[in-house]
Amino acid sequence: MEAIQVQDVHKTYRGKVHALRGVSLDVMEGEIFGLLGPNGAGKSTLVKILMTVIHASNISGTMLGKLIGDSVTLRDVGYLPEHHRFPYYLTGNQVLHHYAAMSKVARATRTKRASSLLTRLGLHGWENKKIGTYSKGMLQRLGIAQALMCDPKLLILDEPTDGVDPVGRREIRDLLAELRQEGRAVFLNSHLLSELEMVCDRVAIMVKGEVTMQGTIDSLTKDSKRYEIELKGSMPTWAKEACDTVQDNTMIVRSDDAEAIQPLLDRLRAEQTTIISVQPVRETLEDLFMRAVDNTDSPGAVQ
Repeated sequence: MEAIQVQDVHKTYRGKVHALRGVSLDVMEGEIFGLLGPNGAGKSTLVKILMTVIHASNISGTMLGKLIGDSVTLRDVGYLPEHHRFPYYLTGNQVLHHYAAMSKVARATRTKRASSLLTRLGLHGWENKKIGTYSKGMLQRLGIAQALMCDPKLLILDEPTDGVDPVGRREIRDLLAELRQEGRAVFLNSHLLSELEMVCDRVAIMVKGEVTMQGTIDSLTKDSKRYEIELKGSMPTWAKEACDTVQDNTMIVRSDDAEAIQPLLDRLRAEQTTIISVQPVRETLEDLFMRAVDNTDSPGAVQ
């Protein structure tokens, strides 16, 4: 069952600035879905529409089986906004109790759940300290704990690992994997491609308000290969112009057909250029992302 299912989402601001252009995507229960794109792609705009912070110009779809915007459904959604701010004079414990009360979580449940989440997210011992003393990474982890206080079926996290150190990021990845095992849906919005690649079941790439690619990382990369050709000595000028990228003495040619690079290899051999190795390399999520950004011709948008 889809936790999120939206079709043809448009958002146009005054001045005819098109933030979203016909976005369609679905997030399944029990999966981690990553939405990635450059700054200004419209990622946060879509998240704010899902959480009814702003209104879409056009939208069709559901969240947890109800129409987008249903107030009761939002009680089952945990949300961490980008650049969230908590009152600095509150303690971590007070923050969690405050937001849980807003989500109608019973007082007895709030106390037990807050203690458990603070420990789970590495904040044990800080629960009664004012958050003005917290580091940025600690504030991010507190934000995730806040999103989990309502025991959500769907978790929407906007840049959840921003400012978190490598150890903290791994702990968050482990937590997200546990939530997936519990059958919850997790919707991640991030620009940290390596993090998404390690944790997501499926991803969508958004560029200038449009989703240009969507699917599992494996399906998106299985037919996308590149060949790395390492040469000895100086590289001919024509060879530099014939390949997609040059790294030191390595030519990188993007092709899913080994036969397509044979004329290039033949010419190198004919000119007595020593070929040290030719290796097929599968594209990474970063490769896909950069290709999607480079190939788009859509007009600009805002985030």
